[in-house]
Amino acid sequence: MKSFFLGLTAVVVLLCAGCMVGPDYSKPSVPMTAAYKEDHGWKLAQPRDDIPRGKWWEIFGDPQLNALEEQVSVANQNVKVAEAHFRQARALIGFARAGLFPTVTAGASAASVRNGSISPFGTFPGTSPGGASTGEFLLTGDISYEIDLWGRIRRSVTAAREEAQATAADLETAILSLQAELAFDYLELRSADAQQRLLNDTVQAFKDALQLTINRFEGGAAPKSDVAQAQTQLETTQVQATDIAVQRAAFEHAIAVLIGKPPAEFSLQPAPLDLQPPNIPAGLPSELLERRPDIAAAERRVAEANEQIGIAKAAYFPTVTLNALLGFENNSIRNLGGGRSFLWAVGSSLAQTIFDGGRRQATSEAALANYDATVATYREATLDAFQQVEDNLAALRILEQETQQQERAVVSARESLQLFTNRYKGGVDNYLQVITAQTVALANERNQVDIMRRRMDASVLLVKALGGGWHVDELPQVLAGRLHEFAVVSAFRHRSILRHSLGRRFDDARIAFPILNSNFFYLS
Repeated sequence: MKSFFLGLTAVVVLLCAGCMVGPDYSKPSVPMTAAYKEDHGWKLAQPRDDIPRGKWWEIFGDPQLNALEEQVSVANQNVKVAEAHFRQARALIGFARAGLFPTVTAGASAASVRNGSISPFGTFPGTSPGGASTGEFLLTGDISYEIDLWGRIRRSVTAAREEAQATAADLETAILSLQAELAFDYLELRSADAQQRLLNDTVQAFKDALQLTINRFEGGAAPKSDVAQAQTQLETTQVQATDIAVQRAAFEHAIAVLIGKPPAEFSLQPAPLDLQPPNIPAGLPSELLERRPDIAAAERRVAEANEQIGIAKAAYFPTVTLNALLGFENNSIRNLGGGRSFLWAVGSSLAQTIFDGGRRQATSEAALANYDATVATYREATLDAFQQVEDNLAALRILEQETQQQERAVVSARESLQLFTNRYKGGVDNYLQVITAQTVALANERNQVDIMRRRMDASVLLVKALGGGWHVDELPQVLAGRLHEFAVVSAFRHRSILRHSLGRRFDDARIAFPILNSNFFYLS
């Protein structure tokens, strides 16, 4: 009978080997257009206009910015949080893969059995009558293995790998967001420096104008009101110049935190913004799906949700478990290893849930609903990415036109100020005309600086919207033929942070870093 049952189990295993219930994964479709609405060829891409893979900030050509950006991926605490979440997800792959292997346990026990001198039930087997005691020693090893007939365990492993890939993409998203935030704050700070220089120069010019009105008043050529107006104009501009320091301090403090330093230990010397927006080719909308790590993370979670549907469906099918027991049993520890003490048992079990009060049905419905939610999240992430690219393409195109208009306005305002100043010196106009011309000229010059700030900010946001040179090929991949099949594949620029964080804990799996020529660097 036992041979028949074991044979039947073997037949079932052979017939069902490779079976996997549940849907196969197919990447969901997303709304797509052939080209961006706002990309009207307002700038022709040059051979060197591609965003550098990794160090995208180098397109701005600022050595100070380059030095600061290098510190974000190593010292920023939010990056370390995201990197720790990735390592956690990677460790859970090993947890899921453990289900593909047998569970082996060992046990030992020792007991002393004594029968009563008068017992209506007789004596226990292997013991002496009349109140004598005897020992019982047992040493066993047990092997238990669940046959993954319906793919529950294999789907769990796949889902864990896909979650680890999504978490790796989350890490890339966090790094890109923080790098873009640092670039944004840095350019805002340099813009504040440019505003400060402009206002300081204007304050000096207004001091000279005040002295002119004083000289004319003392000479009887101008009324006291001209001096009062000039004094008011000077003090108002000094207030604006002082107020710039508040903005600059806030951006300096933000940069310090982004590179992992207390604000008290960090400072930047003033250096007015003197950069031009770089040429940034947007490419095609279809390419954006492979260039944004947040979209890649959303897509990987759709794949993970698909595996959960199969896992829920596998619960409707029976589980088959193989068990084996080997050991020794004797009433004397000296004879425990003898041939007559050897015992063994081999068997299998098949279990099927008949009634669970609707638990499996609820789990399946929840898995389907979660899949629908992840698909919607994936599509929304794609639409948001398209919007961000369109917004910043439009901003750059419109602001470039606005720059040309503003340059002409500044030239006209300066010419007007010079004319009214000369007419005032000649006694033709009163000082109110000069005050008005000064106010208009300063407003146009400040707006010129502000437009340049907005153009640089839009350039940073466009690079971020395009993925910062990242590509989906940089997601962690499965390296076949290893005990740990999942290996980290990341950009070469992140080798230092992963070496620092992972150390020797993943020596057997190694860390692979592809660069543009497809070579691999392994960390041991």
